[in-house]
Amino acid sequence: MRRFRPSLAMTAVVSLAAVVLAGCGGDDGKQTSAKGSCPNGKVRFGVEPFEDAAKLTPAYKTLGKALETKLGCPVEVQIVQGYSAEVLAIQNNKLEMAQFGPLGYVFAAKRAGVEPVVSFGNPDGSPSTYKAGIWVKKDSPIATVADLKGRALALSDSGSTSGDALPRYALKKAGVAESEVKLQYAGGHPQALLALTYGKVDAAEINTQQQATSAAEGKFDTAKFRQIWASDPIPNDPITVNKNLDPAFRQKLVTALTSLTPQDVAKVGSYLDVKPGPLVTVGRRNYQPLFDLADSLGLTEKNV
Repeated sequence: MRRFRPSLAMTAVVSLAAVVLAGCGGDDGKQTSAKGSCPNGKVRFGVEPFEDAAKLTPAYKTLGKALETKLGCPVEVQIVQGYSAEVLAIQNNKLEMAQFGPLGYVFAAKRAGVEPVVSFGNPDGSPSTYKAGIWVKKDSPIATVADLKGRALALSDSGSTSGDALPRYALKKAGVAESEVKLQYAGGHPQALLALTYGKVDAAEINTQQQATSAAEGKFDTAKFRQIWASDPIPNDPITVNKNLDPAFRQKLVTALTSLTPQDVAKVGSYLDVKPGPLVTVGRRNYQPLFDLADSLGLTEKNV
């Protein structure tokens, strides 16, 4: 997932969402519902912001409306303020389901016990992935990660899977101490890309999601740049469920999610560089490499 630093306009939208969260029904203990029925009269779906809320809201409303039809239960989509707000809402039983970034899910699982049920699939039904990358200008003398010693490297945001953790892991594997590189947090993937294109840094992290989006918008000409490192495939964002959700309703929810058409999911998938495909079932095993990465780098919830 691409982490996104909220703008003032987005903060206003998010503040409204926070009010909605605070006012929603639901007790602080385990959720109670008749088997297979709609808990609290609706399903509240939280989304950790990875793009401008003005772009995400209509895309997720399309997905939410389709889910509502399949489920026979009102679906309320909420673009929340960020990881902390989302995991707190889960803990307080203010959300039945929530989408996290891969690394955010790792810590949400540890703190709130959320369980991944589906993610965004490829047209062939396999779980989609993306990759982190480090790019330099085409004429740069930098050829490997080891060559970044003494150079300025733009990262996106602290806690980003592809924009922070994995590039730092690449430095570690190459035997380069972080103190030997001028690490600069740009504030997001788009900003890291711009820092490179405008010559503010020697290298920048650019994941395949941002690469695709920026290239399509004419903001990134790959012919003028070179990739010196790419990560292993990263599983895309999981949609998780509250651990207190009634088992019968959970199964009904998963069935509804996986029966959505690629067209229902396409608008959201476009922001994750996923070609139109279904939502597919996933489990913790799909994200085990991210648990291992967090342990390897000594990451904690404070890094998200």
